Parts: sequence; C-alpha cells; structure tokens
Amino acid sequence: MNNKILILLQLLSLSFLISCETEVKEQTTYFGGKIINPKSNRVILYSMEQVIDTFLLDEHQKFIGELKNANEGLYYFVHGNENQYIYIEPQDSLMLRLNTWDFDETLSFAGKGADRNNMLIDCFLADEKERKNFYQLNKQEVDVFKKVTDSLLATKLVTYNDYVLEHPDETEGFNEVLKVALTFPIYSRFERYPIIHSKYAEDGHFPEVDDSFYDYRKNIDIDKDTMMYFPPYSRYIRNYLYNETYALGHRPMRNEYTPDFTLDLLNIIDDRITSQSTKNAFLKQTLVSHFYNKSSDQVNLEAFDLFLKSSTNEKDKTQIQSLLNDSKAITLGNELPNFEITDYTNSNHSIHKLIKDKNTFLLFWNPEYVSKSYLSSRLVYLQEKFPNIHFQLIKTDGLDVEKIEKLDIKNQFYINKDNLAQTFLSSKMTRTILVNHNGKVVNGFASIYSNNLIPYLEDLNNNQ
Repeated sequence: MNNKILILLQLLSLSFLISCETEVKEQTTYFGGKIINPKSNRVILYSMEQVIDTFLLDEHQKFIGELKNANEGLYYFVHGNENQYIYIEPQDSLMLRLNTWDFDETLSFAGKGADRNNMLIDCFLADEKERKNFYQLNKQEVDVFKKVTDSLLATKLVTYNDYVLEHPDETEGFNEVLKVALTFPIYSRFERYPIIHSKYAEDGHFPEVDDSFYDYRKNIDIDKDTMMYFPPYSRYIRNYLYNETYALGHRPMRNEYTPDFTLDLLNIIDDRITSQSTKNAFLKQTLVSHFYNKSSDQVNLEAFDLFLKSSTNEKDKTQIQSLLNDSKAITLGNELPNFEITDYTNSNHSIHKLIKDKNTFLLFWNPEYVSKSYLSSRLVYLQEKFPNIHFQLIKTDGLDVEKIEKLDIKNQFYINKDNLAQTFLSSKMTRTILVNHNGKVVNGFASIYSNNLIPYLEDLNNNQ
C-alpha cells in the first residue's frame, strides 16, 4: 500500500513539473491599438502571406489580440487597403495608433517592441522622401550619381550602427531586418540607375559603369526566404534580376518587354536563385506582370512553357495553365459567347442584349485579386476620359456583395461559379474584354493595370 502511495506521489510530482514546464514555455504576445477614421471594422495580421489572426475594432475604434507562442520575425497588418510591416518578438505588447487619412505618416507604436517598429516606420518614410530626390539624381552622370548615393549609404550605416549600440539586447534577427530596411533601398537605386538614366540620355543608351559600381553585391544573399515578402528586400532582388537581364545585351524598353527579354529574365531567375520558394514566386510574378503589361490576348507561348518547366509550385502551374487556356478561349474579331449576368436587384440579363450596339468595356473581377478602391479610382478616371464607351463590371465569385462605391450600381453585375463565362475565367484573375458596337471582340485580354490599355480605349472610343 505504501509503495502504491509513493508511486502515486511520484506521478503527481512529475505531472506538476510537466505542467509548470508547459506554463513557462507558453508565451503570450499582445498586438493592438487604435485606428482613427477606420476604413473597415477589422485589422488582419499576416506572416509570409498567411493570415495569423483577425482583430475586430470595438465601438472606440480599438482592438487587442493575443498571440500564443508567436514566432519572432516580420509580420504585416492590413486595414482597409493599406498595410505596413512590423517586427514581433515573443512577449511583446505592441500597440499602434494611426489615422487612415494619413496612414503611414501618423503610424506610431507604444509598449514593448515599440522602439524597433518606430525605427522601421522611420526607415519607410525616409525612403519615400528620398525617392523624390532620385528623380533628378538619375539624370546625372555615373560619377555624380555614385558619389551622392555612396554618401547616403554611409549615412544609413551610421544610423544602423548607432541603433545597435543603443540597443545592445536587440536580437540578431531584427538587426538583420533593420540593415535591410536601411540599405537595400539604396542598393535598389544602384540597380535601377542604368535603366532610368537611359530614358533621359540623348542617345537612349545605358551609361557605362565599371565593376566597382556594384561592389555591394558581394555581401548580399539573394536566397533569404524569410525576407521574400519584405518590400525593401524583394524590390532589390527584382531590380537586380532585371538589371542582369538587360546586361545580356537588351536595349532599353519603354512600354513593354520583348518576348526575348521575358525569356531571358525567366532564365536568369531560374539560374541565379536557388531557394525554390523564392524562385517560384519570382517566376510567377514575372510571367503574370509581363502578360498583363502587354494588355492584349497575344501570348508569349515560349515564356509560358518555360515557366511551366521551371516552377515546382503545382498550384501556381495550374493557375498559369488556366490563364493560358483562358486567353485562347476568346477569339479576336468574333462575337463574345452569350451568357447571363445578374444585377444587384437579382434580375438576369443576356450579355448580348446588354452590350448590343455599344462599344463596351467588360471587366471581370474577383476581390481576391484586385481591391475595390483600385477599381473605383481607375474606372472613375477611364469613364471620364472615354465617354463613348460603356463600362460594365462583372464580379466572378458568385457573391452578390461588395458593390463598388462611386460607380453606377446599374453597371455592376455578378455571375455564379457555374456560369458559362467561367470557361474563359478559370484562372480567376482579373480580365478585361473590349467589344465594339458591332458585337466583335477587339481585345480579348486587356489589362486595367497597364497604360498599354489606353490606345485600345482611344480606338474604341472613336469607333462610332
């Protein structure tokens, strides 16, 4: 009996120790704040493009959330159509305050973790201010540009060293992020200088730079997955890749990239970046952005084939294959297939009847890929500029919500997921189709994002 009691006491003691150890290991991190003039009722916290949590605002426009055992690192929060990066460490109590009328300029932090995040927002604002100075500096000759930019870089490094000295307990992880936030925007400007300078040069050629111009490259790791979504880092990698592609002998390009340039860029990405997740992201971003920038249904098939061979992300490959199939489903010069769309009074309409005898801009959109605020501002501008075109917006996710403000509700529709139109919208990405008053498709895959859309709209607007 005594042995049984002894064993029971030992088990209880072990259970108590395990419980204590669990309590010690579990760490709570707090993230909250106040948003003045809120644009929505929530704040969404992300890490590496994954939603971590959603925090609802109370009646005082405040929010507070607990993160259990949060990993140290970069996060970003989204409110309305704005976002900003923050750096969180376990057991932080990070409180923000901002006014959406001046989002970044009013953003400040208090509580544990505030110093590092106020420093990051200072870096962001300084970069925005310096960007204006480089408009003129990019026109200067190489030696002038390098002298001024080297001086600015030296100042950034002094700022970094001062912060590290004043914060001896700061983690290596944050110090690395801070150094990137301070210096990589400068490195990006070195990479972009030859490309931008050529636009101002009388002969339109790239300036001659020697190898020392890019000395900083020796100390840069272009394969950091944890930094891939941090704009100062990803922007630098993108500028570096484009600069290296131009160095193969391509001439400066103004409006769109040649098919050969796109192929060379995809090959550079495949060759230079070893991290598969980073490589996949840049491959997709390049292919999609170049396709949309053309603002037409002309497809660089070699580029699509190269992407499908190079990427290892099966989800991306499926979507890109769908995009390619979609581009082939509408034939230039033919009638648009007929299908029904539903307005916001739940009445159905034949697309053929709706666009009959009208020069029409049909925008198919999904809120997963484009924001309502962007559509609103862009469409208001285009409608004023091209009054002879009828602009119709068709939401493709089957939900009769999220009407777009400032746009006539009579020109807004939606379609269900089993609608016949989904046969040419399978990628779910934004698509614009231009149809003339004779019912013929004049552009089967225009892009609302691209300035190359404008000549097509000018022709359609004048086609009476």
